[in-house]
Amino acid sequence: MKHITKVIIGLFFFASMQNVSAQVYSSTGQLLSPTPPMGWMSWNFFGDNINEKDLMEMADALVSSGMKDAGYEYIFIDDGWQGGRDKKNNMIADPVKFPSGIKALAGYVHSKGLKLGIYSDAAQLTCAGYTASLGFEEQDAKTFAQWDVDYLKYDYCNAPSDAITAQVRYKAMADALRKSGREILFGVCEWGGRQPWRWASQIGGQLWRTTDDVRDKWEKKPTEKWGVGVMDILDVNAELNNYAGPGHWNDPDMLITGLYGKKGPSGDGGGVGCNDIEYQSQFSLWAMMNAPLYATNDLRNMNNATKNILLNKDMIAINQDALGKQAERKIKTASWNIFTKPLANGDVAVAILNRGNTDAAYVLNLSAIGLTGKYEWYDVWEHKTISKSNKWNGMVKCHETKVFRLKLLK
Repeated sequence: MKHITKVIIGLFFFASMQNVSAQVYSSTGQLLSPTPPMGWMSWNFFGDNINEKDLMEMADALVSSGMKDAGYEYIFIDDGWQGGRDKKNNMIADPVKFPSGIKALAGYVHSKGLKLGIYSDAAQLTCAGYTASLGFEEQDAKTFAQWDVDYLKYDYCNAPSDAITAQVRYKAMADALRKSGREILFGVCEWGGRQPWRWASQIGGQLWRTTDDVRDKWEKKPTEKWGVGVMDILDVNAELNNYAGPGHWNDPDMLITGLYGKKGPSGDGGGVGCNDIEYQSQFSLWAMMNAPLYATNDLRNMNNATKNILLNKDMIAINQDALGKQAERKIKTASWNIFTKPLANGDVAVAILNRGNTDAAYVLNLSAIGLTGKYEWYDVWEHKTISKSNKWNGMVKCHETKVFRLKLLK
């Protein structure tokens, strides 16, 4: 009987969602998140050991490094900022970690021309065991609005596993954010198990996680019981290209560029680190798939390789293209993946991924991926035009992703 009741409730819930717009607009009629969000998120580097001083330094570094000018605009506070609730059940920040309060931190971040994101969970406790928002959705949304927060990442630890409960809980917070009096982007983070790409946009989300948390590794080894890497996530997110577009994005989790096997969240589950070619590949593939680009490394101490990856404006332009089309995987073999992504000005971005364990030559005839005619090939990582042809022939390093921007020649 309980099962039948749940099914009936679920059917009514789905019916009620049919009149909800799949896109959310601001009070001025502008689409929220017309391009994938970009910024820096605290979790992989700091875990829950965060404080306002470190976050202010990261905001400073986002500006001084040139990342703000390249398009990164958010500082995201992940789990661990919470200090419980006051006598009126208002959420408060940990007074030791954030003695000035979140509103003051938001003011500092905004003074840099940046935006602030914050974290909560659709249960009573977060993933790290801190105070969460179940039953306090409207109260917490108003608090976040009063603090001048711009984005909420909403996790799903300590919550029931079924999809219907997740949809109800996420819709409750999405509705609360819309009533809060402030435009706050909403990131659904239930890790893909309940197929949020089918419903998260309808309940008011601008983006949704499609996979488990990324670890700092290329791929999961057969002997490893848990911990997904770049290739594991790619194989899930690449199949969801039809669900993404302006105002509603697939989110395959954070960038691991520059972590180099750092101990902590990304170092668990076999996260021993990647080399710079693999980090560059993740950035390329995430950009092609219109993923939100969230750096998670120490912005205050970046080597040149990390800077060159995160600051590639040609690659970022593909990610932030106004057309908002996620790349489609046209060729998929054990060793080679080929992606195409149409762009707003008529160009086409093409990515060639060598998944094999050795450097190898590849010949790509454009007819094999549905393109006809002769194109000008611009190498996005070399920053130069390399040929005018209907094919490409060259070497691709082990785990490298070549990316080209193609312009049709008349």
